[in-house]
Amino acid sequence: MSAPTATRRTSVVPTPPASPPTRDPRPRKPKGGFWPTVTLLVGAAYSLFPVYWLVAASTKSAGELFTTSTLVPSFTGGFFENLGELLAFGDGAFLVWSGNSILFSVGGGLAATAVAAAAGYALAKYDFRGKNLVFTFLLIGVLIPGVVLAIPQYLLLAKMGIAGTYWSVLLPFAISPFSIYLARIYAGAVVPTELLEAGRLDGASEWRLFRSVALPAMVPGLITIFLLQFVAIWNNFLLPFIMLSREETFPLTVGFYSMMNQGSDQLNVYNLVIVGCLLAIIPLILLFLFLQRYWRLDLVSGSLKG
Repeated sequence: MSAPTATRRTSVVPTPPASPPTRDPRPRKPKGGFWPTVTLLVGAAYSLFPVYWLVAASTKSAGELFTTSTLVPSFTGGFFENLGELLAFGDGAFLVWSGNSILFSVGGGLAATAVAAAAGYALAKYDFRGKNLVFTFLLIGVLIPGVVLAIPQYLLLAKMGIAGTYWSVLLPFAISPFSIYLARIYAGAVVPTELLEAGRLDGASEWRLFRSVALPAMVPGLITIFLLQFVAIWNNFLLPFIMLSREETFPLTVGFYSMMNQGSDQLNVYNLVIVGCLLAIIPLILLFLFLQRYWRLDLVSGSLKG
């Protein structure tokens, strides 16, 4: 008999499943961002060029201002000399004008923001007769430039006997059609109607609903309104120029104009005005940097609460 042949067993090793392709953890940069970046840089340079010229010109004396290169600053200490002369001009008139500008901008900005918050909330969340007509007149007020209203406002306030006072500047700035329009749009988007109805069912008053529900949600929009109003009032020239006649009530814009129009027998004050303009933009920069932080925090907190 022949020996049985041993059968060879072949073991089959299972192949492991193919692993999915590993993804690159690094985020991919979107393509096509070169030209938008270049456009933004060009726009930033275009916007910052006047600021650079202001800084360079503020370092020059009255004699160097028109005899040296425009874009090359002076290193002879002209800035501090100009600053000292500006502060001493008119027995400290620059400080008085700065205080008036702060009063007009802060007071008018807060008043316009408060009026816009109440009016915008009412137009967005209440139904009353003539609502569409009021909103139509509001849009007309947005389209009408402030230059057209300056003379009628002066005649009206002069008849009331307050022309030439601080109130003649603060009262016209307290009502801004554009601010009311912006507050109306923002309140309609962020204030929940269901929450207002629930508060009314619980017996909450309308003032409490406005204070506790509407205002916290409207804070980012109200900060935007205040910033826009502050900048508009700070840079406004025509209304204070028409309303005010005493130098101690002038804001910076009218004060600088009065410095430039003293007559040919007065000293050259171009260098002082340039330094004053440089100092006048510092509060605007600080305000934007300070309020922008709270604006972002409010936006984040609002999204978390929602």
